[in-house]
Amino acid sequence: MIPDNTSIVRARDVMDKQVLSIDGMATAREAANKMRSEKVYSLLVKKRHADDAWGILVYQDFIKGVTIPDRSPDDVHVYEIMTKPTITVPADMDIRYVARLLYRAGIRRAPVEDKGEIVGMISLASLILDNHLF
Repeated sequence: MIPDNTSIVRARDVMDKQVLSIDGMATAREAANKMRSEKVYSLLVKKRHADDAWGILVYQDFIKGVTIPDRSPDDVHVYEIMTKPTITVPADMDIRYVARLLYRAGIRRAPVEDKGEIVGMISLASLILDNHLF
């Protein structure tokens, strides 16, 4: 919560520090099982090399890439259905701007990046439900 008008709450202050990742070669079933067992709504997809971009896998990707086309989750790889590159949020960004960025990009959550490393995840829901914006 924003204590007063002079204090700025930044992404690093409210992000979820638990970031679970998966390899792009994993199957959709493996990814879904990991998300279910860890009770998370997204997985960061690991870079293949230093110059690669981060990817993200969210529940909607399963609907779009597995369920609707009626494919077997054992035959679909994460890299086929993930979003890549993903929008990342700078760790020092004011959460008011984070909310605007996510909303305008049409996404619900994003990895938080600091000096080229992913250090957390942030979501629109957490900004609202955890009283960070109001």
